[in-house]
Amino acid sequence: MPINRNFLFDYARLNLFDGRMTQSQVNGIIAILNNWEPALSTLDDRWLAYMLATAHHETGRTMQPVRETFAATDQRAIAILERAWAAKRLHWVTNPYWRPDSEGKSWLGRGLVQLTHKANYERIGRLLKVDLVANPDLAMQPLVAANIMVRGMIDGIFTRYRLSQFFDGQKADWRNARRIINGTERADLVASYAKKYYAALSYTV
Repeated sequence: MPINRNFLFDYARLNLFDGRMTQSQVNGIIAILNNWEPALSTLDDRWLAYMLATAHHETGRTMQPVRETFAATDQRAIAILERAWAAKRLHWVTNPYWRPDSEGKSWLGRGLVQLTHKANYERIGRLLKVDLVANPDLAMQPLVAANIMVRGMIDGIFTRYRLSQFFDGQKADWRNARRIINGTERADLVASYAKKYYAALSYTV
């Protein structure tokens, strides 16, 4: 069914953004909705709700693509990650993937979800026919970032988990859907966002 965007934004503004949204936040949601409609609009709206919730969480609710650590530049993000690595705060990291390669490119996290490692840039770039290896900063463009997130979560590109494993027919596992991105890190919080976005999507045109 078509999305009632007026209702969605009114509901989200009150229930997810403390009563006020910036134009940048609105534009970020529009980029995701435009990626969904019309091509994917016959799919389960719970998928879209969970993707909106994921972007909400991963971007610090800016709804715009961000670099890992929320730094304004690659150089600043690399410096922050290096300090955390030296302090042994990144216990899940076995290889400092953010360090620039021989071409000076860093494969740190970028986008609405944190796309990391060169192999992942190559893989999703091929799928989307976008040369993310030649220019990894393309993942910071709103439309590209939205496409990466949508296709990645539907096709299971990030962790091999995909939306259809958690939302299908009567099945709705809002908590464990977090495994599509990052285990069960803040899973209950992201689930709470997703349920609100689903409520915002449930009022059709």
